[in-house]
Amino acid sequence: MKFGFWLPIFGGWLRNVEDENMPPTFEYAKKVIQSAEKWGYDTTLIAELYLNDIKGPERDSLEAWSTAAALAAVTEKIEIMTAVRPGFHNPAVTAKMAANIDHISNGRFTLNVVSAWWEEEARQYNGIFTAHDERYERTEEFIEVLKGLWTEESFSYEGKYYQIQNAKLSPKPVQRPNPILYAGGESPRGKQTIVETCDSYVMHGGTVEEITEKVNGMKEQRAAAGKDPFGSFGMAAYIICRDTEEEVQAELARITNVKESSAYAGYNDFVSKSQLEQQVKLYDYSVSNRGLRPNLIGTPEQIAERILAYEEAGLDLLLLQFSPQLEEMERFAKKVIPLVNAKRKEAQVQL
Repeated sequence: MKFGFWLPIFGGWLRNVEDENMPPTFEYAKKVIQSAEKWGYDTTLIAELYLNDIKGPERDSLEAWSTAAALAAVTEKIEIMTAVRPGFHNPAVTAKMAANIDHISNGRFTLNVVSAWWEEEARQYNGIFTAHDERYERTEEFIEVLKGLWTEESFSYEGKYYQIQNAKLSPKPVQRPNPILYAGGESPRGKQTIVETCDSYVMHGGTVEEITEKVNGMKEQRAAAGKDPFGSFGMAAYIICRDTEEEVQAELARITNVKESSAYAGYNDFVSKSQLEQQVKLYDYSVSNRGLRPNLIGTPEQIAERILAYEEAGLDLLLLQFSPQLEEMERFAKKVIPLVNAKRKEAQVQL
């Protein structure tokens, strides 16, 4: 299992807590990622939203790509996975930017391709927001352009959405044939796009049973399409790690005390503009990315056991959220990760 985390670019992950002591500043982001390298984390995911989806559209947030480039220059080994939404980007320029950041990072830059869901943000930032299936059609062309420019000396493309004439991109990315393309989606159309064009599949938080079904389903679709197996399967999850059950329940109650605020501005678009496999209630939405559904809350021992259950289900990457970020990431790295590794070794010995 690889352990990753969401970079705190929104000021936190809790829609009901005003101040999580994790400011949306570059200095804090740099401190988090450099500490994460020291503690043994493998990956960071930088979400791309121009409005703050967690604390409210009027609140501060960091821009993903400029942050990724800056962090690539001040880190040494951690994977920097950055989201990209085709409706806001020129694919040829994106291919050039990605290749450049891949060189800055010495081959550690990867992409999380997101077809978008927040219509209001698109209106404010002049993004392209169309019907659900059309967004995935655009995404497929977008990825074809990326891959073409990354691999061919001279590339032309005539599609419905993009036209490229004899374009040249040099230097090519460090990673060959291309930086890893992660993507998540739950609709049949979204899964089709991911199976055909991407390298790895990432999911919102779900139960072990839900994740097992998704992983097995995507493996079958990938094989039926005649493609190589996915490189990895990842899942988002929110961590509450405490020494006693009483402390765990007190913290859970604190962060899920749902109340009206601008932090829920994107809720209606999220549930109506996406085609979700599980119904999302305000309780789930109080924590970003359905992070409570995996139930990675409890004592270090309990959390370690549940992580191994997800590993058995086929997961090999966890993208974790914490609050406050630094303190809880350190707690997890020192108390949970060693337990996971020890329990895995113990199980292997018994076999």
